[in-house]
Amino acid sequence: MRIALTILAGMLLITPALASSDPGIDPALRQRLITAAREAPSFDDRFHAEVWLTDMSGRLARKVPDHDERLAILKTAHQEAARVDLPPELVLAVIDIESNFDRFALSHAGARGLMQVMPFWLKEIGRPEDNLFEIATNLRYGCTILRYYYDMEDGRLAPALARYNGSRGKRWYPDRVMGRLSSKWFQQ
Repeated sequence: MRIALTILAGMLLITPALASSDPGIDPALRQRLITAAREAPSFDDRFHAEVWLTDMSGRLARKVPDHDERLAILKTAHQEAARVDLPPELVLAVIDIESNFDRFALSHAGARGLMQVMPFWLKEIGRPEDNLFEIATNLRYGCTILRYYYDMEDGRLAPALARYNGSRGKRWYPDRVMGRLSSKWFQQ
């Protein structure tokens, strides 16, 4: 996973199907979300799956005590991260900061679920029936958006994270995510 190495190296350096109804909507991101919503790759083998899931499940147990929900979050995070070529540990760090692993989290701005996805995207991509409180839906959209911003920023993780959070040009959010990644969700 080339991107994983790029992101980890970056961490060390920084410790148009339909026309959009909103002119502020990025049409390329809108198209990626439409494609992601239609798609339904993850672990290389069973051993890798067991090791990763066991390790991450132990770290997540206090925040998500329900075993089935915890495994659903971890399996889906890994699958969606792999689908867009992001390290799953980065996705877990984003979730940790965004929602503290509360799949029913609702921000003051209206963002929903684990990765705090804004609900306007559902209308924008023609899927108003999708539920952003569902683990799979939220992680599909959140990972797609994060990857889009990573590409937009030419592989620079800090600016991509700032875009994801809506704090472009500021360091507080990327620093929080990167701090959580290095202190809790690092890969052993």
